[in-house]
Amino acid sequence: MDRVDLAAALFASSHLSGSFRLRSGRTASEYFDKYRFESDPTLLAAISSHLLPLVPAGTELLAGLELGGIPIATALGLRSGIPIVFVRKIAKTYGTQQLAEGADITGRQLLIVEDVLTSGGQVAMSGADLRERGAHVTDVLCVLDREEGGRDALAAIGIQVSALFTAHELTEAHP
Repeated sequence: MDRVDLAAALFASSHLSGSFRLRSGRTASEYFDKYRFESDPTLLAAISSHLLPLVPAGTELLAGLELGGIPIATALGLRSGIPIVFVRKIAKTYGTQQLAEGADITGRQLLIVEDVLTSGGQVAMSGADLRERGAHVTDVLCVLDREEGGRDALAAIGIQVSALFTAHELTEAHP
């Protein structure tokens, strides 16, 4: 599937109109339901194929954020061979009490993998938590940048955003 076809398929599968409250607290009239493309094996395979060239050199671990970043990181890990860690919003209070499940993140270069970026709030919090635990976090890779301030907010804390698509690109791809 080429990039144009992928954009059209993502829009067709996940674009909704109405009134939607976003994680940031904002209300939007358009919404991209990430679970509709993350649960489709064909789209997920195409997404990971197109994300692969955007993975920065030196990435040692893919850090899939709970919940939507996990299927994308897993698909990208299968395609790239880069190991994955699953990042919780809050470290669990039992067992190993880990925030990032999987490989040891200490001293490693992590690429945060997210589905949809809006304000960047969760990426900023998770990035800070991962840095506190000794990881090097300088980049986030997402499928969709809603272009609502996340890129600038993350740049201010030293996290570079790469996105497969912007909301504008997906809207433009709609036939």
